[in-house]
Amino acid sequence: MTDTVPAPAPPSVEAVRGMLGGVMDPELKASIVDLGMVDDVVIAPDGVATIHIALTTLGCPLQAEIRREIQSKVTSLPGITDVKVRWVEMTQEQKSAAMQRARLNARENAPDTMIPATTRVLTISSGKGGVGKSSVTVNLAAAIAARGFRVGVLDADIWGFSVPRMLGVEGRLSGTEGKITPHHRDVPGGGSLEIVSMGFLVEDESTALMWRGLILTKAVEQFLTDVRWGDLDYLLIDMPPGTGDVQMGLARMLPQAEMLVVTTPALAAQKVATRVADMARRSYMKIVGVVENMSEFVAPDGQRFALFGSGGGAALAAEIGAPLLASIPLEPEVSAGGDTGNPVSLSAPDSPAGAAFNTLAAHLVDELLPPVEMAGCTARIFELATANLAAADAAKA
Repeated sequence: MTDTVPAPAPPSVEAVRGMLGGVMDPELKASIVDLGMVDDVVIAPDGVATIHIALTTLGCPLQAEIRREIQSKVTSLPGITDVKVRWVEMTQEQKSAAMQRARLNARENAPDTMIPATTRVLTISSGKGGVGKSSVTVNLAAAIAARGFRVGVLDADIWGFSVPRMLGVEGRLSGTEGKITPHHRDVPGGGSLEIVSMGFLVEDESTALMWRGLILTKAVEQFLTDVRWGDLDYLLIDMPPGTGDVQMGLARMLPQAEMLVVTTPALAAQKVATRVADMARRSYMKIVGVVENMSEFVAPDGQRFALFGSGGGAALAAEIGAPLLASIPLEPEVSAGGDTGNPVSLSAPDSPAGAAFNTLAAHLVDELLPPVEMAGCTARIFELATANLAAADAAKA
């Protein structure tokens, strides 16, 4: 007789509100929780979450976008079986509070970081080193850029930076007016990469950085606040392995960030990666899915060999309740592309690994993480706030 695994208990209202804190209003550049848009959250015993969202007007054209973001994030919580979104109109008091926030944003004209609220942020994470996390980051970033998007690549693996070599970019970072300008690389297809790494700040890539955790976190924070990233469609962050200070700091600074977990078929990598997923959920970060890297070796003649076993990616996906999005084969072109700065997703898009990366990029862009469309949900209240602010300044003058 086979024992059945009991379904997880529904999460608390606080856990759901924590996850909703990562849903950003693209015009007021703040979370819907901070703006007071989350009117009520009800969790039924069967795991159905009913979330009441207050809008400035019930005719808000961003309803579909907000609904999709809410359902995407909340359904990633264990124990949630369905998410229902109900719309209500803001009371006059709620509109006044949103107006105050709009005035503040209009005066400061800058978010807490230099990452626009409309940027899709994806952290590429792993439980341990050696699983090819950086390779996944650069190839996926290049594949997304090849679809015509402006993609940022942040090498947050301060100790083990490798992105500069893998993307074929070198030279010290420079800037003006106290802000750093990322290195730029155009990509065939009309897109581009904006790249920042500690490798651009040291004299030699063999230099050892002997920094403690808090200093590492501060360095990553500066990459988010002092770099002139511009209007990014996507930001991919190559995370250091594990669940340390950098991971916790990024979850705090970028509440809209979502996670892609990289593992290999090996059981050891799978078990360690489970901890990364646990950290993400404790930080109210949605897990988009799992990528199994080095799933099998593909020889030049097309033969395939499961050098590191099989099934680790599927097992991890089942354990953490996230989809297995891709299995990336190991082939000579992947290593060669990383050594020469030509990602296989660009240099050999029809190879087994190149095709897998491009298919993953298409799935993310077209279905899981489509670009955020600016519309006009809060434009009316924002424009009114800006106009009132200008009138008040004129009166003082």
